[in-house]
Amino acid sequence: MFDTFKNRLEISGVLTTITALRISAGRSTEPIDSDLPVIKDAVGYPFIPGSSFKGAMRSRLEAFLRGIDPNLAANPANEDEWSITADRINTLKTEPGKSDAQLTQEILDETDFVSKLFGSPWLAGKLQIQDLAVDPDCWFGQYQERDGVSIDRDTETAANAKLYDFQVVPAATEFKFRAIVENADDAELGLLLLGLHQFETQQIPLGGGRSRGLGVVELEINRWQWTDGSSPELLMQYLEQQIGSAPKADATAQLDSELRERWSTALLNGLRDDKPKLRSASKTTATANP
Repeated sequence: MFDTFKNRLEISGVLTTITALRISAGRSTEPIDSDLPVIKDAVGYPFIPGSSFKGAMRSRLEAFLRGIDPNLAANPANEDEWSITADRINTLKTEPGKSDAQLTQEILDETDFVSKLFGSPWLAGKLQIQDLAVDPDCWFGQYQERDGVSIDRDTETAANAKLYDFQVVPAATEFKFRAIVENADDAELGLLLLGLHQFETQQIPLGGGRSRGLGVVELEINRWQWTDGSSPELLMQYLEQQIGSAPKADATAQLDSELRERWSTALLNGLRDDKPKLRSASKTTATANP
């Protein structure tokens, strides 16, 4: 499905921690280290894995879509809940006289809406989110240590020998955000806008300790770069910019209102009027013929 370039959206901005953030690297074995240090890069700076950001956004969007129609979002972590199983893909592959293009289209037809954007065990995602590196201009190694303790359910007091400490990144720390999505259709781009808006309005927390109030973050997007390669002429313009024979298009601070309206309308119309087109074909058939 990625053999023809159709479009590309590049997004960049800043993710700021509103409360302390804990993304754990696992239990430390160092005698003088925190019991649960935060994850760090090769030079010791904290970062937020792109997979953590992407997973949190996907989970929130899946919850919305399942509230409308459970067949709009499969569970890629459980094969029993996939929209198309490995056995089904193998069956499609063994059907005689089928071209690769036909096989690809059938797999796409039976893939749920969310997996087409975010990916699944059987399909590469269209959305890439880079690891969010801390802004070195606002980072001075100011980790904070917090204490935790397990509670004895009988006495409702601290359990014996269950005291531990964990490390957090403090509030007001800034991380650099960059995401790229390629070959997405209008409804998928509308879904992405919805997910980003959840981060812009502090509605999706990240990391551990969220029940303690940790992990509240706010995304501020400062650059959008939309490339439409739907025609040979538009694609040639983009390639000329890439090789330096034409002025590069400036990234805009705000997404064009017409594009935002087009993508949002495509998503809402799909969820309101065309749900069979968004959910997988196999699930649509099963719903219609229980």
